[in-house]
Amino acid sequence: MDSLKNFINQHREEFDDRPPSDKAWAKIQSNLPARQITLWSNVQVWRAAAILFLAISVYLLISKNLIQTVGGDHAKLQVEFYDLENFYNEQIADKVDLISNIQEFNDDDSFAQDLEKLDAMYEVLREQMKSNPSEKIKDALILNMLVRIDFLNQQIKNLEDSEKKTKEVTI
Repeated sequence: MDSLKNFINQHREEFDDRPPSDKAWAKIQSNLPARQITLWSNVQVWRAAAILFLAISVYLLISKNLIQTVGGDHAKLQVEFYDLENFYNEQIADKVDLISNIQEFNDDDSFAQDLEKLDAMYEVLREQMKSNPSEKIKDALILNMLVRIDFLNQQIKNLEDSEKKTKEVTI
């Protein structure tokens, strides 16, 4: 065995000087088991499938993150607005009660109408906030509440001034 191996190693270049004949290759190939080429054994199909899988994965990952980001921002906006709305609505309710204790709304129709207009604008903005929350709408709602509070403060001041004048006249 070793002598054959040594002989082959010593004379390797002599063995490799000519390519085998076509008859020899045909005989070797006929003895090999038949190999079926299927669609799934094709490397190009697997490459295309891998690229398609990668593209779909990236798309789903990006779209999921965008939805979570947008949805998270909307929820955060609505929670922030809900807290502010409660605070300002309490102040507005207190001021309306104070005004109603001082004087009836019926005595000043322009005041009641202006307050109703502000309330109507507020409701429209609030519906927009529910359907399409944004920072701009939140700011507009807060501004509306601040304007209503300022408007009520002015009315309270006017009523207190008129009460002082009536007390001074009676004294």
